[in-house]
Amino acid sequence: MTPARPLQLDHSWPLFERGQRFDLGFVGDGEEFLLPGPAPFSADARLLADHGIGLWQCDLADSSLTWSAEVFDLFGLPRDAVLSRPEIVALYCEESRAAMERLRAYAIKHRRGFTLDAEIRTVGGEHRWMRLSAAPMCVGGRVVRLHGLKRDVTHEYR
Repeated sequence: MTPARPLQLDHSWPLFERGQRFDLGFVGDGEEFLLPGPAPFSADARLLADHGIGLWQCDLADSSLTWSAEVFDLFGLPRDAVLSRPEIVALYCEESRAAMERLRAYAIKHRRGFTLDAEIRTVGGEHRWMRLSAAPMCVGGRVVRLHGLKRDVTHEYR
């Protein structure tokens, strides 16, 4: 039996220094993000990818997911895989899944971001640790999407 690892829960956002502008690759209009469909990723997103950081978003209207290539790789999925939120959530280990769902609900209700280190199991059965950062995207004061970053941090838990 392996010892339990503590989950790191944090309601901090943004990930960057206060006042530093960083384009996560989604099209925005002022303070509210307007995304008619999957957005192309920007040059800053490619810079993140060079450091193994992937981008993701979840449309709350239908729970559809949009991922950059790095997130597919993190979960061990082919980059052309059809994404189903219930199937992806099932890849989170139980304690991490419960923490993620709690923080997700809080983020939507209170329009707040969070960061969580979560243990996942790839489709190939490999256990990995992922740093998940999420922020709400609002239109008219209502959260319509969550988006953020995912990064493999397994090396930090070895």
